[in-house]
Amino acid sequence: MATDRNPPPIVQPPSAKPHVVGATPQQRANELVEILRQGDDSFVTTRMDTVLNWARKYSMFLYPFVTACCGMEFMSTAGPRYDMDRFGCALPRFSPRQSDLLMVVGTISHRQAPILKKVYDQMTEPKWVMAFGACTCSGGPYDNYATVQGIDTIIPVDVYVPGCPPRPEAVLDGLIKLQARVQAEKVPADGRHVEISDLSSVKQA
Repeated sequence: MATDRNPPPIVQPPSAKPHVVGATPQQRANELVEILRQGDDSFVTTRMDTVLNWARKYSMFLYPFVTACCGMEFMSTAGPRYDMDRFGCALPRFSPRQSDLLMVVGTISHRQAPILKKVYDQMTEPKWVMAFGACTCSGGPYDNYATVQGIDTIIPVDVYVPGCPPRPEAVLDGLIKLQARVQAEKVPADGRHVEISDLSSVKQA
């Protein structure tokens, strides 16, 4: 069995400082931490975020907030032909405390708006919102005093799926885009919850 008698020299990473002879254990521990650190986050924490996001995007528990005719298209998407279960988003939970994906399907009137906001507030972090259909995204053909002109004036929206009604293929495409966003994002320690006042300030900016 051949062996290399002259092993290559050990190359230290650029961020590593040369080892100090006679350094205390605390100084050596600080050197090790500095070597393991990658930017603001360590290797361990960044890999952990990747694993958690991978698990989150394939285990979404959706809350279907169905109010109008787009509900028929939602049933078609969730049925066996298109099979939303393939994307790990199958089991509807009609309890907001057990859900992390709020799928708003159909027209939202101003009378329903407080109910929608309450459902969103009761969901635990991290949570995401999908606007399903033209009425949910922008009010659709109902440009009147009774209809909310887009649910993003009430709650933050992650994915918009336009259409009247949207085809199941469009819904699945929006779900795939949401999964890609979940995989890449990092949930802050204080959560992603946004109040109405914060939404208004963002729109003015």
